Formats: sequence, structure tokens, C-alpha cells
Amino acid sequence: MSSITGVSVSDQSPDPDGRAPLESDQADSGRLGDKIFGGLAKGSGILVVALVTLIGVFLIAQAIPALSRNNANFLTSTEWNVANPDSMSFGIARLLWVTVISSLLALILAVPLGVCIALFITQYAPTWLARPAASLIDLLAAVPSIVYGLWGAYVVGQYFRPIQDFVTSVFGWIPLFADEGASAASTIAFVSIVLAVMILPIITALSREVFAQTPGTHKEAALALGATKWEMIRTAVLPFGKPGVISASMLGLGRALGETVAVMIIVSSLPEGAPWSWSIFNGGETFASKIANNYGEFDSPTKTGAYIAAGLVLFLLTFVVNAIARVVIERRKAFTE
Repeated sequence: MSSITGVSVSDQSPDPDGRAPLESDQADSGRLGDKIFGGLAKGSGILVVALVTLIGVFLIAQAIPALSRNNANFLTSTEWNVANPDSMSFGIARLLWVTVISSLLALILAVPLGVCIALFITQYAPTWLARPAASLIDLLAAVPSIVYGLWGAYVVGQYFRPIQDFVTSVFGWIPLFADEGASAASTIAFVSIVLAVMILPIITALSREVFAQTPGTHKEAALALGATKWEMIRTAVLPFGKPGVISASMLGLGRALGETVAVMIIVSSLPEGAPWSWSIFNGGETFASKIANNYGEFDSPTKTGAYIAAGLVLFLLTFVVNAIARVVIERRKAFTE
């Protein structure tokens, strides 16, 4: 029997499994797409892990020959003498201190400012101002490192001297703020300010995205209970965005730890054999700037291995920082769920 449209019922008979051919094709196509996407995602994850592992293995393999010929304690010595491959003495204590203290100071300066900017853009600023302000902050991330270094060394550095004189005159009795006679534009403290400006866009952008995703019901509930604008932010927005702020801070810290060009331009290198100093108003070198400044010494595998050993420590340092951030975030998520 034919239908009104002239198509026989037998032509529209379902498949043996009871589904129309079109639905079956769509289901098979969907399952195939899921399998392809899942395989690509899994392969990408494995590739990233493999690359990180291979980098670590390469650094270790290249550093071991130099470390075996080192006549000083690699972790505690402040000496760095690799001129003679047969009699080398090098340690990372000074490099580790300058790298860590400059990055932490940059983080201390950038995180509060970045969070405040993110809160202003998402909670206070009108739409016509919020979008241009967010774009302007994001634009800072596109500025090359060398521009920041030149800007800091030749433009801003001349205005840092009064700040340094004030801090050393008031807190100079503390070793961390002692005046070592270094130029104000070439100290660890000043490069920390430049690094803070460099990592500010990362912290601001991620914090802004997290704050903007705060459920409206949470904010409305706080306001309905009589909370002021700031009380609503303190009880609803900030707790919700805390994991995001921690993630943004760790990403910024990783950027500061590995920064090379700006630090190399600004911070003055100390002469070999200079006495140890805890002061942030002194010169020095980070892991990255030490390797970049002495690239010309990579004329033998053993000497190169000494700098690769320093790079290995920086690699492990950034890995540990990101691991700690992941643990903190996971614990925070478990607490809030």
C-alpha cells in the first residue's frame, strides 16, 4: 500500500535494529568523532609529558660530566669559575638567591595590583570603560621583553634613586635593605619592579576571567542579606576566584623566574669573588641572565655542561612551583565542593 505522497511503506522500513538508516549513520559518525577527538586529546597529553621528560633527561645527561669535575659544592657555593675545564669550581647559591628574591618581589608587587584592577573591571567599571581598560591591560602582554628592559634601564631607572635612598635610610640596618653602593637602575629591587609590570597582564587577565564567572545568585544573595558592595566582593567574589588568582600568580611567577633579556639589560653583574650580600639593592645574576651573558663560553662540552646544570636547577624550580600551585588549587577545590 502506498502513502499519500506516493512512497511505499516498504521503502521506509527500519533497519533490523529498529532504527532508521539516517539515525544510525549519525550515531556511528558521532561515535567515530568522539573516538578521534579522544585519541587526539590523549595523544597530545602523552606528547607533552614525553617532551618534558626528554628535556629533563637531556639536561641531566649534559650536566653530569661537568658536575663530576666540579671542585666546589654545587648547591652552596657562590663561586663560578669554569675557565679551565679541567679544574672548575662553580655553585648556584648566588644565582638561586637573585632568581628567587627578584621573582618573589615582583609577585608581591603585581598580585595585589592585578587583583584590584580585575575587581575594578568586573565589579565597578561601567561597560563602556571596562572593555577598553581590559584591552589596554592585555596589550601589555604583547610588549617584547627587550622593550621592558630598555624602558626600565634608560627611562624609569633614573627615578628609582630617591626610593632606594629612602628605604636604605630607614631600613638599612636590615641586611635585606642594606645600601651596597650599586646604581639604583641596576639593582635586584629595581628589576623586580620591571618584572612586576611584565607579569601584571597575566595575573590581571586570568583574575578578571575568574571574577567575571562568579555566579550571579551568590552576589545577589549577599546583597539581599544587606551586604555592601565590598562585603559582597569579600564574601562571594574573592572566595570563588581564589583558585584562579593562585593559578594566575603561579603563571606570573614562572614568567618572572625565566625572564632573561630584561634582567640581563638591567641588573649589573658582580665581579668574580665579590662578597656575598643579602641586599636587594645590589647587583647579581639570575639563572637565565647568567647563561645568556656567558653564551660565548660554550666552547667545550664540559664548560657548557656547567651552565646546563644551572639551567637544570631552573627547570626543576619552575616545575616545583607549578606542582605546588596545582596541589594548592586541588585542595581549595576539594574544600569548596
